[in-house]
Parts: sequence; C-alpha cells; structure tokens
Amino acid sequence: MNPLSFVRPNILSLEPYSTARDEFKGGDISVWLDANESPYPSGLNRYPDPHQKELKKAISTLKGIAADNIFIGGAGSDEAIDLTYRIFCRPGIDNAIAIAPSYGVYAVSAYINDVELRSVALNEDFSLPVEALLAAADENSRLMWICSPNNPTGNSFSRADILRLADSFNGMVVVDEAYIDFSAEPSLLADIATHHNLIVMQTFSKAWGMASLRMGMAFAVPEIAELYGRVKYPYNVNGPTQAGLLRRIAETDISPQVEEIRQQRDYLAKTLAALPKVRKVYPSDANFLLVKVDDADAMYSYLTEHGVIVRNRNKVTGCGNCLRFTVGTPEENARVVALLEKF
Repeated sequence: MNPLSFVRPNILSLEPYSTARDEFKGGDISVWLDANESPYPSGLNRYPDPHQKELKKAISTLKGIAADNIFIGGAGSDEAIDLTYRIFCRPGIDNAIAIAPSYGVYAVSAYINDVELRSVALNEDFSLPVEALLAAADENSRLMWICSPNNPTGNSFSRADILRLADSFNGMVVVDEAYIDFSAEPSLLADIATHHNLIVMQTFSKAWGMASLRMGMAFAVPEIAELYGRVKYPYNVNGPTQAGLLRRIAETDISPQVEEIRQQRDYLAKTLAALPKVRKVYPSDANFLLVKVDDADAMYSYLTEHGVIVRNRNKVTGCGNCLRFTVGTPEENARVVALLEKF
C-alpha cells in the first residue's frame, strides 16, 4: 500500500517555503546577515532551527525510531492533527472516520478544514468496533482516527485490531498515543515499518510533564513525515522550547513519576468504586479515570465548590453521568476521596 496515493495532489506538488538557512550547506560563518534578524544579542534574536535537527536526534534515541520518521509539532499533537487533514483530505470532498467518544479536536479540526467526520460509536464495553469502522468508509475516506489509550474512556485497543484496520482500510490510520507511557500495551511505533499507511502521534504534554511547551510528534514512513515538514509553517517550534525539551530529555527519568501515577490510578479506582454514589469506574491505561456516578452535574458542582475541578463528560455521547478524574499527587487524590466520602 503506497501512502502517497492518499495525499492531496496539490500537496505532492507543493514547493515548501525556503527559510534563510535552508540554502546554507555549512562552513565557517561568523557574520549572519541573511535573515533580517536583529544583530544585537538577546538570547532570542536568532531564528530557531526550522527542522529541529538536534531535537529529532534526541527523540530518535529516546523512541528508538529513525529521525526521518519524525515530525515535531509546536502546538502539541493538535498541530499534527490539523496538518494531517491538510495533507490527505480535499476540502468538501474527502471524509475521515473516528471512534466516539474520543478526543474532540479530531472533530473541530475536521470542521475547520471542511472535511466530513464520520463518528462510529464504540461497543458498549468501549471496545473497538472494527467492522463498523470499516463499513463507514467509502471511496473518499482518507483518514481513520484511533486514540489508544482513548480519551475519555481510558482503555487501550488491541494491537491486532488496529493493525487489522490498517490492513483493510484504503487510507491512513492515525493512532493517537498521547497516553501510551501509562499503558501496559506497547506502542505501535515499530509497526510503521510494515504498515506504511500507519501514522502514530505522541506528546510530551502528559507523562513528560511539559504541557506548557505544547510539543507533540507524528511518526510515519519518511515520505509521509517529509510531507508534514513541507506543509508546516517554517518556524513552528521556537528556540527556547527546543532547548528546554532537549534538557528535559537529557536530564530526566520519568519512570518513577509514571509508576507513581499508575499506582495512584489503581488506588483511586479502587477507592472511588467503593463510594455509594459511584456506579462504575471504567478500566484505564491512562493517567485518568472515567467514573460513572448517580448525578454527574451535582458531584461536579460539589467538587468545584470545594476547590477541586474534574472534567464533566455528562453530555458526551456514551458517557452519561460520567466524570473524568485526572490522577493527581497522592495528597490531591486523598483530598478528592475525602470530599466524596462526605458527598
């Protein structure tokens, strides 16, 4: 399956913007007069590397995947989501397919790009409806969005089911792995080599604790990763962000924090399930829990009145009377439990 066959023709022929440094092939340069920058040092007066070469090297080592498979987005995974529509979907003609409930930006970005988004409800147990997803496709279906672990349900989908979709769908299957660091299931990064219509997205916002930097990634075969670089705006990741993330990768071992969040997730799930006004705590592979309660709106209001905010998912299809609890520190989790014991 040739993934380039799903790309919009105008994107294939696009001549990308050439930055001031793209034409420079190396040499001993000490005077930089090519980019109309201020010559006065401020620490921020020079443009950043538009291709994030050093950062891609670090991510390549961290993730065990070649640098030419990597796209780095400067607005978290949301930039990669938007670019995916722009690369593959002709406005007003092509469509995309997504599971429901799932991450809301897939729908928002589809609307902005004038692309029909076909929602397919998860099975009652939140498992993946493989046959229904395939049945929703037609000759103009270009994308299929699978968030795993899924937001807001928290569960992971089986690798076999996702690869079956990739084998059967005549388009690109995009797997959003924003919460993969908390999951017992392995990433699908290695499967890109054998399934060329697979795109995997990850982020530094969650387990890496860098949400404020808005740094996301898309991994794909080189010819698709190169298209993201061609379509993006030139300096989409600023210099301080690149430098900050390079330091974070070099200096930080996130495994102790990830393990504590997993342990606290299990504690919170067990403790919340024992409360009289909680109907069900759904299994989670993420850093949050979807919890079905007697009256989601009332519980949400009670918690906010006591200084605690969670996400009210009551109006989301398939999540009636559900709240989503992010796993906090042990002290924060204990406070939530103590409050709900009095509710």
